Amino acid sequence: MVKIIMHGCCGHMGQVISDLVEKDTNAEIVAGIDVSNHIKNEYPVYQSLWDCKEEADVIIDFTSAKAVDGLIAYSAEKKVPVVLCTTGLSEEQLKSLEEASSQVAVLRSANMSLGINMLMKILQDAAKILVPAGFDIEIVEKHHNRKLDAPSGTALALADAINDGVLGGEYEYKYDRSQDHKKREKKEIGISAVRGGTIVGDHDVIFAGTDEVITFSHTAYSRAIFGKGAIQAAKYLAGKPAGFYHMSDVINAQV
Repeated sequence: MVKIIMHGCCGHMGQVISDLVEKDTNAEIVAGIDVSNHIKNEYPVYQSLWDCKEEADVIIDFTSAKAVDGLIAYSAEKKVPVVLCTTGLSEEQLKSLEEASSQVAVLRSANMSLGINMLMKILQDAAKILVPAGFDIEIVEKHHNRKLDAPSGTALALADAINDGVLGGEYEYKYDRSQDHKKREKKEIGISAVRGGTIVGDHDVIFAGTDEVITFSHTAYSRAIFGKGAIQAAKYLAGKPAGFYHMSDVINAQV
């Protein structure tokens, strides 16, 4: 039985994960952390991790970037592994997270969906064939009108999977063409963001060549897919030695 602290338990994803874990015979949420305790939960809820009295095997985080600093400090000091799902982190926070991984197991992913993480692998294989053949790469992401960061962390992760994994990091990311009155540069990946309605998450990766276009798409119909991935990651991370882990490790462990 994996014991979990849900960081951000009263948020939407915190409640999704709470419902999923309640039906999971191999996991249990022993405590929740949230600045607002306006929802009745079946476990004790604290405003701060430092107030938490329960012992846990792992922390699942779905909060905001401003809450991550305290999370990193707590995880490193208490040696409690953390599955960090919050996006929009600063360079300083990413550096702190990297430093913390030398003391405790840390798993961070811009998207916890198993489908998205499988897509990253597929894109790398596609890029090895299509980029040398002259195909351009564009990414279009769509999310609900309440999402704060743009482009999405997932869109950037998809771009990084291609750029860092295949192209040697030589391609630049182009976020806005409105001020550029010139033809497209060859070594760039265009990333466009759409915000509207209640779109959970939609990502299209377009390889555009001469007289043909290949599009890889992933559509999330429910946030439950992110919760399921986070729970799987938590089960994987519990008991792991210090280090930086990725969803690809979770996927490979299931193969």
